Amino acid sequence: MAFKIKKILNNNVLIAQSEQEAEVVLIGKGIGFKRQVNALIKQSEVEKLFVLRDQSEQEQFKKLLPYIKEDLLKVIISSIELIRERTEGFLNEHIHVALTDHLVFAVNRLMRGMAISNPFLLETKALYPYEYEIAKEVVKLFNERAHIYLPEGEIGFIALHIHSAMVNRDIHEINTHSQMIGKLIQIIEQQFDVQIDRESIDYMRLVRHLRYTIERVLRGEKVEEPEKIASLLKSEYPICYNLSWKLIKIMQQTLKQPVYEAEAVYLTMHLQRIQNKMK
Repeated sequence: MAFKIKKILNNNVLIAQSEQEAEVVLIGKGIGFKRQVNALIKQSEVEKLFVLRDQSEQEQFKKLLPYIKEDLLKVIISSIELIRERTEGFLNEHIHVALTDHLVFAVNRLMRGMAISNPFLLETKALYPYEYEIAKEVVKLFNERAHIYLPEGEIGFIALHIHSAMVNRDIHEINTHSQMIGKLIQIIEQQFDVQIDRESIDYMRLVRHLRYTIERVLRGEKVEEPEKIASLLKSEYPICYNLSWKLIKIMQQTLKQPVYEAEAVYLTMHLQRIQNKMK
């Protein structure tokens, strides 16, 4: 197979057209050196290849690449390849633009001595443990190959990008949901006047329950309400039951979608478990 060169971004990165007329990004050491537009290039000369089918993604990537040092770009592309291998499934192509942009921004901040903090790191770790482990590998890759030591908070940010690409949802939406869960946890702690152990099983269960509640709401999925249990919880655990409704109202306001009453029942059970542990 051969590719026709459409644009030379730098010595190591080209935009080309495949024989099927799809526009592709070609990467290889010195692949663009002394090349001409419309010249053909053999597949054997290409180290890495990926397709950006969406026109807007192509344009964003083309604008981004010329401002990235070639050594850094190689590490970023290797990182995305690692993510693709670990996930073994669909990844939205937007990760090429979104994660590249994020990592370049993070590296520039580090070079200027600006601190990178992530107040929702523990929530992200609990919410997306699989993505978090992959993100740890990405940070390790950066440390070893680029000698750029990304702080621990970056693991959380990268994990959100991985999850965004896996579920095909906008990174800003994913980030909003993670921040909302962090806010809900703070409200629970204030109500109970306690600091919940972020390493505890109860914390993990609560955070994941909130995540799956949000996902059910977004899908419009209704859960059955066990009426007898609901009546019992209202009378036996009014503090937890009222708190669960306070949390649900915040979800409704943030998601701009209704939350079924049954969710209050299941959330009350989690809150009651936490309250019992404090006694």
